[in-house]
Amino acid sequence: SAAIYGEPQTVPVDEGHPKVPVNAYGESKLICERILKWYRRAYGFEFVALRYFNAAGASEHFGEDHSPETHLIPKVLKVALGNSHPVTIFGTDYSTRDGSCVRDYVHVMDIARAHVLALEKLKDLSGRAYNLGSGEGYSVIEVVEMARKVTGVDIPAETCPRRPGDPAVLVASSDLAREELGWKPEYEELESIIRSSWRWMREHPDGYSH
Repeated sequence: SAAIYGEPQTVPVDEGHPKVPVNAYGESKLICERILKWYRRAYGFEFVALRYFNAAGASEHFGEDHSPETHLIPKVLKVALGNSHPVTIFGTDYSTRDGSCVRDYVHVMDIARAHVLALEKLKDLSGRAYNLGSGEGYSVIEVVEMARKVTGVDIPAETCPRRPGDPAVLVASSDLAREELGWKPEYEELESIIRSSWRWMREHPDGYSH
């Protein structure tokens, strides 16, 4: 997970960036990577670590449904469907272009392809770690605005103070994955990611129970 990097010292973040998590989630992911390295050293266990940035979007066949919902894009789209309260924007005083957090969104199908590529090259690349992201950063406010464009709904939003442990900007350099895995995201634009989620959610407004 990209959460292992904590507050970026440089943007975009490459795999050599210091690992200084700022929350328990990031620390747990860093511990997992360390355990994998020990297992490889002790038992010859082969692995490739894929550090997702913000996984998003939905596949046509398998969709996307979380309970409770914690991901920004589906939360925003549920508001558009009328199934949720206004979107909450945590913090508008960050040092970013509009004051809200900036994140790098990578489509779940692009992540799935990276897994296949990593498995195919597991023996050659064992012990390596790769960032998975589009290389483009979008703010929370920009995500809400794009969702309004995609859905045609004036999605209501409200602002609240910052949440502890939220870096201002987290954007990937995925050059290493492109070079060594031969990976390139097909969903490079935020609009295409949101459209894939919106398409599935309109057809399945009650999630997997529909």
